[in-house]
Amino acid sequence: MSRKHRFANVDQVDTTKTFADFRRWQKERKANKKDLILLIEQASDKDIARLNSNRTDISITWIGHATFLIQMNGLNLITDPVWAKRMGFSKRLTAPGIAFMDLPAIDIVFISHGHYDHLDFPTIKRLKGNPTYYVPIGLGHAFKKRGYEKVIEGNWYDTFEQADMTFSFVPAQHWVKRTLNDTNTSHWGGWIIESNEHSIYFVGDTGYFRGFEEIAEKFNVQTVLMPIGAYEPEWFMRVSHINPEDAVKAFLELNGKTFIPMHYGTYHLADDTGPEAISRLDAEWERLQLAPSQLKKLLIGETWWL
Repeated sequence: MSRKHRFANVDQVDTTKTFADFRRWQKERKANKKDLILLIEQASDKDIARLNSNRTDISITWIGHATFLIQMNGLNLITDPVWAKRMGFSKRLTAPGIAFMDLPAIDIVFISHGHYDHLDFPTIKRLKGNPTYYVPIGLGHAFKKRGYEKVIEGNWYDTFEQADMTFSFVPAQHWVKRTLNDTNTSHWGGWIIESNEHSIYFVGDTGYFRGFEEIAEKFNVQTVLMPIGAYEPEWFMRVSHINPEDAVKAFLELNGKTFIPMHYGTYHLADDTGPEAISRLDAEWERLQLAPSQLKKLLIGETWWL
């Protein structure tokens, strides 16, 4: 496939914004004078020793933003690893939940798409171990030119097997750009990680779209790592970033068992804050009278042992 091939969303949904849209957003932000630097909580006790010695139990640890350390089948998996202290002009709002030196050796890396808050090559260069990288189609070249050989590209609904687990790349509604001329030349999506014991759907970065229903028809999803942040102003962000209410709607369409929110409170990407996103999530959960046990709000650095 040509590196100039341009990927598209389901139903050809367009995420393009104009310069006038950006100007309107910036004018609204200036007029609102909102405090966007509201922090979310770090876990006080972290299971560093157990995570480094664990070879049997399933665990999910939230590092921050879209970065999770997942342990399954005796392997260490990580999603969108980003330890960057800055994102554009903004400083990271909270320290990563696990310090880099405390990470175990990584066996598998999943990348959802190429935006800088999800793909940080300085972080990847520092990872311990010799991982296999599962990346969206079109992104493999960026890894291989940096010397990484164990790189597997996935198109939507491609499935791979490793270590008695199955990994499937599934659609999302988003877009990609890293340089002036590479808009949408690589794909975007989420990863479904399945073992004999459990299934985890790392949704990646997405707006709400009908693809959730289609994914539910193809997969039995148990734990959903679902984005809830970077949604304001909604007239600007809605197509490519899901809000908390639509995130709950998507979770119900997926028939998931456990909802773990992510993609909030780490970087200042939009005009919502981490506490606001959680407050709206809680309100929607209560409004729909959903079981409290199905919502697992991890603190940064907290580990959920299944």
